[in-house]
Amino acid sequence: MTMADGRIDTSPVKKQKGIRHLFAAASYSLGGARRLLGEAAFRHELLAFGGVMIGFVATGATLFQYVAMGILFLLMMAFEAINTAIEEIVDRVSPEISDMGRNAKDLGSFACFCMIVANAVYAVYVVILSHWLY
Repeated sequence: MTMADGRIDTSPVKKQKGIRHLFAAASYSLGGARRLLGEAAFRHELLAFGGVMIGFVATGATLFQYVAMGILFLLMMAFEAINTAIEEIVDRVSPEISDMGRNAKDLGSFACFCMIVANAVYAVYVVILSHWLY
């Protein structure tokens, strides 16, 4: 970090303790959520989740189905956050195009894709298939 007089601050970061640590951690998490909202893919996933919730209401989903969908969606948000972190680190450490950087980004993207498929399959099951199977 650069100080007011232009020098670089090399002092170690002071860790918060107790309740201050809890508030600091919450602040960092909110910062991550704000950063994630800047990603178009995440905004699309939020819209899809909203649509799925409308479908759940329209078809009379059970409480368990809402909870399961909520957990799947939270996992998808976590995967998207980790994927975005991987992309930012790769871009910072290796701005030139490299096979290793591309592979890291592709693997993160594939993890997100798997979670999107899991969310979609469960949503289709609840909204459409569960009514035909029972």
